Amino acid sequence: MNIIMVKKIRSDGNLCRKSAEVSLKLEDLNLSDRINNVVFADEREFNSPGLELARKYQVKAAPFFVVQREESTQVYTKYSRFLKEVLNFQTSEKEEIAEIMAQHPDLDFI
Repeated sequence: MNIIMVKKIRSDGNLCRKSAEVSLKLEDLNLSDRINNVVFADEREFNSPGLELARKYQVKAAPFFVVQREESTQVYTKYSRFLKEVLNFQTSEKEEIAEIMAQHPDLDFI
């Protein structure tokens, strides 16, 4: 299995907030060594490797993960789902809700 993490670099040259946040979480959980390759979707470079992967897999938000197995390739846009299904690590319901709300600001949590 090969895991690629795609992080976004904004036009000002800084890593996007969510990419930085997810990177820190992976480090805090001692899971960052499970990522085989990190590439960047650099807004300043149209053909950056991360932007090419985003176009190929029709992903609109970063970070995301491309998991390549012998038989298939799967893209994970939700960090909590990636943790559960690929790294076999459970997240709390609170973390999952926070991630959903961050990705969909038009939703209202009751």
